[in-house]
Amino acid sequence: MESLTVFILCGGKSSRMQSEKGLVLFQNKPFIEHIIKAVLPITSTIKLITNNKEYDYLAYQKIPDIITDKGPLGGIYTALANSETEFNLILSCDIPLISTELLSELISKHNQEAEITVFASESRMHPLIGIYSKKVLPIIKSAIDNDDLKMMNLIAKIPHQIITIDESENFHLTNINSVDELNDLNINLS
Repeated sequence: MESLTVFILCGGKSSRMQSEKGLVLFQNKPFIEHIIKAVLPITSTIKLITNNKEYDYLAYQKIPDIITDKGPLGGIYTALANSETEFNLILSCDIPLISTELLSELISKHNQEAEITVFASESRMHPLIGIYSKKVLPIIKSAIDNDDLKMMNLIAKIPHQIITIDESENFHLTNINSVDELNDLNINLS
């Protein structure tokens, strides 16, 4: 893939975490820094979808949602509307275990005929660790206009590719949504 922009979706309601998820500390660093570290060997073209000033300490462009309160779909819409590349790596801000190796696998296995490429295991799909083509912008806009905000509904409507992973690899793609999940993660890694 010739060029790729990475967008990290920061924000969301974070109601279960009770604080800004991307800034939650894991191993003494905010989640967002773990994700950036995994992305940097691939590209330095990283943009954050957020209007939260707490991310200003990071030297990356911050872009506020064009349409607010539309969940991840609204964030992806904002990302693609602000992208200058056809293909874009979209990541949520709550995946501190993501690795350069997994992201490289996603990129290398991506078939350019697919407008969305995501990982899935037998038990779950990971729509917020994926490659999204700028071509899907009108479909996302239509979904937002119809308040059809479920990621699985979007993926079902678009030519997509699923990269199958082992159940054991789900661990590295896990999004951490609550204090309990963060505590479990710390216990599992100690």
